[in-house]
Amino acid sequence: MQRMLITLIAYTFIGIAAYFVAVIVFGFFTWQQENPIYQLANWAQLRREWFMLLYFGGGYILIIRHYWTQPFRYFQELVDATKTVASHDDQLITLSPQLSELEGELNQIKMTALNNQRAAREAEQRKNDLVTYLAHDLKTPITSVIGYLTLLHDEQQISEEIRQRYLSIALDKSERLDDLINEFFEITRFNLSHISLEKKQINLSLMLDQLLYEFQPMLKEKRLECQLNVADGIMMRCDPDKLQRVFDNLLRNAVNYSFENSSIRITAKTGINNVLLTFENDGDTISKEKLSRIFEQFYRLDTSRSSGSGGAGLGLAIAKEIVELHGGTIRAFSENDIIRFDVSLPLS
Repeated sequence: MQRMLITLIAYTFIGIAAYFVAVIVFGFFTWQQENPIYQLANWAQLRREWFMLLYFGGGYILIIRHYWTQPFRYFQELVDATKTVASHDDQLITLSPQLSELEGELNQIKMTALNNQRAAREAEQRKNDLVTYLAHDLKTPITSVIGYLTLLHDEQQISEEIRQRYLSIALDKSERLDDLINEFFEITRFNLSHISLEKKQINLSLMLDQLLYEFQPMLKEKRLECQLNVADGIMMRCDPDKLQRVFDNLLRNAVNYSFENSSIRITAKTGINNVLLTFENDGDTISKEKLSRIFEQFYRLDTSRSSGSGGAGLGLAIAKEIVELHGGTIRAFSENDIIRFDVSLPLS
């Protein structure tokens, strides 16, 4: 509307100015009555009201029609643009120069939607692959358990040594089967529910000390040493069960991805309003590409289907969610054969 008014005023000014300029210029000359130019000008002067009506009336109509129909053209462009936004191709939206700002915003919305769709498809595909792998891996321990228990049942005359060996293998396979079933439950819980917190005041120092004690058998099996550098009496308000799960996962990852005969370092430093915990171990450097995706759902550093190690790829994703629900942050670093996770948590 503002542009239309400005155009109408400018058009009126140009018409009036052109008339007076023509009259002034025409008056500079002495004309003979027989001159064709004089006759034409005299004829136009006698009919100037008609010319003014044609100029202003016709011009106003064209200007108003142009600006009145322009919003409808823009509206049609936006309707067509929304169809392009909803399409699944990479075609960008092109609008009139007057809508350039809106064009950029719509293109950004479309690219964000496409990226989200790709991420969702990749996450779904990874989940499907992991479910397939886990289902395949379930069969191996079940077959072993049934096989060795069948041998114990059918072979009555076997030595105690062989009996204990069969029982040990059956127990190991049963424990692995239990881990796999728990991973299925993890996938179900992570996708069907949101994590909620039940906070209480806890002694963080004692929690980490207890965690280290529980991991001693696993550390000894891989000949690892764990160094705990935490001040006594660090108190904070949190959900202890959920936070225990975060630390358990970080320490388990450190054990799984550490060189044998190396050390794991756990430190906790308190600031004014927060505590910074560091889990560091010696292991193969993680590439930047893998490091950028390490907190994604169902993403595993070890993409093999080995049933001996590596979970469903949910541990770090859930850990990140728990830490952020507490108002904290978690970050991963890796260089020079050192892997480190930094967890910052508010003390209150």
